Amino acid sequence: MIDVPISRNCKHFVTKSANFIDQNATNAQNNILFSCLIASSQYKFEGQIADQQSGKTIYLSIIEDYRKFGRISMEQILKKTTTDSLGYFKFTGDNLFDENRVYRIHLDDCSDASANSEHFFGSCEYNKNVLFIANNNDTITFPTSFANEVLCEITSTNSKSAAFLNIDILKEEMAFDFSEFRSAANKKLNSKKWFKTLQKYGENLNEPLAELYIFDFLSDKRNETYAYYLKNIENTNYYDELGERLVVKYPNASFTELYLNDIATDQQVANRNSPSSNFWQWLLPALLILSILLNIYIILRQRRHSQTLQNQSLAKLTEQENNIIQQILENKTNKEIAAIMFISVSTVKTHINNVYKKLEISSRDEIKQRFQ
Repeated sequence: MIDVPISRNCKHFVTKSANFIDQNATNAQNNILFSCLIASSQYKFEGQIADQQSGKTIYLSIIEDYRKFGRISMEQILKKTTTDSLGYFKFTGDNLFDENRVYRIHLDDCSDASANSEHFFGSCEYNKNVLFIANNNDTITFPTSFANEVLCEITSTNSKSAAFLNIDILKEEMAFDFSEFRSAANKKLNSKKWFKTLQKYGENLNEPLAELYIFDFLSDKRNETYAYYLKNIENTNYYDELGERLVVKYPNASFTELYLNDIATDQQVANRNSPSSNFWQWLLPALLILSILLNIYIILRQRRHSQTLQNQSLAKLTEQENNIIQQILENKTNKEIAAIMFISVSTVKTHINNVYKKLEISSRDEIKQRFQ
């Protein structure tokens, strides 16, 4: 299942490319409109959650670990404020990074009973939040949209701020394509299509933080995308190139080191799971076993050949000559052989010479090699 949680509780209508381009054009116009509002090294994030809802707690968090995009925890929180009588909130200051980072505006509308636990993990039913990209110089507004939805739109002096909202629209289109037909063929085709679409879109944004958001989604083990991700990581240089872009733009950021470690681990997993890796894992032991069996075969064949040759050699000899060979194999001298067989030493020598001729050898050592 493609898991596309809409953690901000926003209801997007799945749109196609024409609407998507129009939305980007509108954001660009808004960026120009708001650029004159920037204060030097001063950020301002403000918005309205609803009419006449005062006293609601709003948190501002920073997310340095991209694996925590989907949940809220106390360690991420930087500031908190409350809404005024009209439902407005505002964060200002000059204590953020001068370069882009991922931030979250989080509306805590939980009951008092759950306020100490559930809302920090995004489990409260009434939590609403929005992820965005910003830096210490940005002025960003979060207006209420139609149907009184909150934290679903972004107007910013930073052209990258709304990247996650736009990516979420693509993710919903992807989920629709996957759910239309549940066949393996449809899954394979859509995986190839959407990996390429999302990665290309992220790369064109020229913002590695947005690409990390896409990467976290595609590499999520809970999604159907994970199996294809392990194959994709072997067949493309995209992931290594993303690492290079992170090193260039955010060399000292913790999420850069985290990504490089994660991608190295995943590449090892993909290599172990790949058919070529499994092939070599089985081939080497198979070759070792084959080598052992071949050596055993050669040894047995040599023994059979030696036994056959020995039998053929013995067949050529007389009984007396065979007896002399047995004495030679026992390292007896000619004199000792003569005494044992009750014949003269000269007769022993004659028998030995006859053995040499019949077996086509010339020494006692060759007799021992032949019959031992």
